[in-house]
Amino acid sequence: MSILPPTWLLKPINEVFEINPRVFCALSTARDLPVHFVPMKAVGEDAGGISIEDVRPLSQVMRGYTAFTEGDVIFAKITPCMENGKLAVVPKLKYQIAYGSTEFHVLRATGLVNPCWLARYLSQASVRRAAKRNMTGSAGQLRVPTEWFSTCEMPIPPLPEQERIITALQRLLAELDVAVSKLERIKSNLKRYRASVLQAAVEGRLTAEWRKENPPSETGAELLARLLKIRRAKWEENQLKKYTEQCKTPPKNWKEKYPEPAKPDTTGLPELPEGWVWASLHQLSWDSSYGTSDKCRYDATGLAVIGIPNIKNGSLCLKNVKYASGSLHIPANDLIAPGDALIIRTNGSKGLIGRMAIITNKPIHPLYYASYLIRFRVVNINRLSSWLGRIWDISLIRNWIEDRAATSAGQHNISMSTLNALPIPIPTITEQTQAISVIDSRLEMADVLDETLDNALKRAAILRQSILKRAFEGRLMPQDPNDEPASMLLERIRAERAEQAATVKPARTKRKRKGDAI
Repeated sequence: MSILPPTWLLKPINEVFEINPRVFCALSTARDLPVHFVPMKAVGEDAGGISIEDVRPLSQVMRGYTAFTEGDVIFAKITPCMENGKLAVVPKLKYQIAYGSTEFHVLRATGLVNPCWLARYLSQASVRRAAKRNMTGSAGQLRVPTEWFSTCEMPIPPLPEQERIITALQRLLAELDVAVSKLERIKSNLKRYRASVLQAAVEGRLTAEWRKENPPSETGAELLARLLKIRRAKWEENQLKKYTEQCKTPPKNWKEKYPEPAKPDTTGLPELPEGWVWASLHQLSWDSSYGTSDKCRYDATGLAVIGIPNIKNGSLCLKNVKYASGSLHIPANDLIAPGDALIIRTNGSKGLIGRMAIITNKPIHPLYYASYLIRFRVVNINRLSSWLGRIWDISLIRNWIEDRAATSAGQHNISMSTLNALPIPIPTITEQTQAISVIDSRLEMADVLDETLDNALKRAAILRQSILKRAFEGRLMPQDPNDEPASMLLERIRAERAEQAATVKPARTKRKRKGDAI
C-alpha cells in the first residue's frame, strides 16, 4: 500500500466491521415468517450482483444456513467461489431478513465504513489473492478463515470522501461494464457466425456458386460405393498386418468375415445437394475400438495415454498427458495415427459427450488413448477426416448425440454401436476440398477478431483493477480539507460504544440457596 492521505486510516477489517455477527435469535418462534434465501449461485462472480427473489418460510432455513440483513456484505469463503469474486452488498430486503449458504462470511458495518467501500475493496484481484494465500483446509475444501480479517488491513477515508469515491467508482465501472458488455455481445455474435458458416457448409450453400461451375462427376450413390470399396480394402490390409505380426497364415475365406457397416437412418434428414450422400460414421471408418483401462499417472514412465482433458476444440492438446504405469505392448500399427478420430464417450457433463479430436499429423512420440475415449479410424480418401473434423460440432450432429446419450449414476455415455449409426453429410470428393478452404478462410478471420476481442477484454479487466487501486490509494479523487479525519470519527465511535457498554446493566446472578453444592 502506498502512502495514504493524512486524513485516512489503515485498519484491519475486523476493527471496523463485525465478522459473522449472531442475529435474529429472537425470531426463532416466528416459524412461518417469510425470509429471503440466497444460495451461492444467486451471487454473481466479480461482484456481479445478488438475486433475492427466492423467498422461503423461516422454519426451512433457520437451521443450517447463514443469516444476514440489508447493508451486510457477504463474501464467499470457499474455493473457487472466493477466487471468482462472489461477494455482494445485501440490498434493501422486502422481508428484512435473509439466509444463505454457510460458505458466506458476513461483515456488518459499524458506522466508520460504508459497506460499498468494503465490497469494492474485497473485489480487488490483489485482495482476493491475499485471501487465497491464507486459506486453510483440504484440497477442494479450502476456505478463508475468520482470522484473516484481523490481518487484512483496509484503507479508510473520511465518510464524505468515501461517498464521493464510491459515486465516482460506480460511474467509471458502469461505463466500463457497458464497454465489456458490448465486447461480449460481439463475441457471442461471432460464435453464432461460426455456427452459421458450418451450417451453410453442410447444407451446400457455402459452395453453391462453385458447384454451378463444377458439376459433380459422380452421383451420391457412386460416391458411397467408392467409399465402401476403399473401406473394405483398408480393413483387409489391416487384417493381413495382424496375421503377419502374429506370424500366422490367414485362414481360408478370412475375407468373408468382413463386418458390413451399419447404414445411417436418414428419416427426417434434409435433402442434400447433387452428388452428396448421407453416410454413417461406421461406413466412413474402417476400424473402431475403446481405449485402454490400465492405470495411468502423470509421473509414470510408460506409454503416453491420451485422456478427456487432452481433447480440446476439435484437436489434440498434449499438455498434462498421463502415462501408463506398466507396459501396454501396443502394436505399432495400433498407435494413434493421422486420420484417427478420438471421441469422448463418457463424462459427467452432457455437453462434453461426443466431443472429438481429429489427428492431423503424425505424433512426435508414440501415443495411445484411454477407455473414456473411442477411436474411429477414418477412411483415407481425399480430405474426409478433415471434413469430418470441421463439421463435427454442427447442431445436427450435437443434437443427435445428446438425444441418444444414456445416463447412469450422474454420468452421460454414448456407445460405439450408437455412434456407428450417426448420419454425416458427405460432399463430392472435389467439393470437400473447396468447402474446407472456404470454411478455414472465414473462420480464420473470425479467429483474428476473437483474439482482438479477448485482448480488449483483458485490457478492460486490467483497467478495472487499476481504477480500484487508485481509489484505495486516495488518488482517484482530490481530498477535501473540510472533511472530518477518519481518526476522529473512529475515536467518537469508540467513545459512544464505551458509553453504551457502561449503561448496560450487569446480568443478575442466581442467589445460592441453603444446601446448594459449593
